[in-house]
Amino acid sequence: MAKRDPEVTARNKVIKQLSEEIQELLPDVLAKTKFDSLHSLNGKIGGKFDQFIDIKNEVIISPDHFISLWLQGYKDDLIKKGSYAEHSNLYETYKLLQKHSVFKDYLFLFLKRVYLRNYDALSKKRPTLEDAEIYIGQNNANYGILITPRFSDGYWENDKSEIRHFKKKYWSIGHILETGFVIPGKNDRMTFRDISEYLNFFVNVIVRNSGSKYEMEIAELYREYVLNHSHPENIPLLIPEFRYEGIDVVHKYRLDFTIIEPNELNKIAFELSPWSSHGELKGVKALTQKAINEKASANFGREMKKHKDYFKKHGIFTLIYTDEDIKDTKAIFEDMKKYLEPKTSGKQLKIHIFDEFFTNDVTK
Repeated sequence: MAKRDPEVTARNKVIKQLSEEIQELLPDVLAKTKFDSLHSLNGKIGGKFDQFIDIKNEVIISPDHFISLWLQGYKDDLIKKGSYAEHSNLYETYKLLQKHSVFKDYLFLFLKRVYLRNYDALSKKRPTLEDAEIYIGQNNANYGILITPRFSDGYWENDKSEIRHFKKKYWSIGHILETGFVIPGKNDRMTFRDISEYLNFFVNVIVRNSGSKYEMEIAELYREYVLNHSHPENIPLLIPEFRYEGIDVVHKYRLDFTIIEPNELNKIAFELSPWSSHGELKGVKALTQKAINEKASANFGREMKKHKDYFKKHGIFTLIYTDEDIKDTKAIFEDMKKYLEPKTSGKQLKIHIFDEFFTNDVTK
């Protein structure tokens, strides 16, 4: 049985407390505003989030951030109405909020509760549609990882309207348990009953296909790390064989391992480049030193072009490990672990809007 997420438990506790406080204020708010019912009251403040906030693109990091964006959007909407603002229902509610502090208190509690109830959808950065599907693996053994996969006209695609509502962390263990891998060109998926089953497939099918003992060692370290983690579903996927050209059968490159951090969606690749497979020159006995140097230079140029292309097209920064590095795959995995515990980032709040909204008439 999966461990209960303490963050979710704490959030639910706060939501319950907010509901109790809202209920206590309700009779006084209805009496002062003259709204005839709870439904009518909440209809004035509760149905306009898409109108006031760019929900599709905004990453909202706290209840205060949500409230500030809501107030800013409300203010901007009134200003856009110009001379017609004072004749609108928005303005009527706005003046009631300025007049009755209990209604303002009710609004803040209500908006905090809305934010916490929709925390997962509102607080995480969402990938672009182009970044919302990736393909991995070798030819004839390739799989797709989508966010909200659906099969249409012989192809897999994301239901883009549902990407924001995806409950799991993007590109995490929980993500792959939710969606599985899609099979290109077939209305079929590779799904997994639990984490152990996925990790077994990851190690013994996908990574084993590469034929690299170093990749196998890292895959085993990742499996152990996930299985021993307190919240394994939140750990980012260690994505093997990220295909540069996606679904295309003929493709230029694959990366050994890639991590996409769930919060910021930063992409970091880890490329194992032993001399034997990435640099060694063959058939050089009959070549002059100049020709050998030219061949080595072209070899190096092709390898660097691969990583530059990945960065330009997919925004993937690549860490490259050569012969001396890959002697110690545990040290490489220690580097990976820095990206397997996602970090949050701050965002500036418009604190001034809290005072300004309730003291000045923004339409004047």
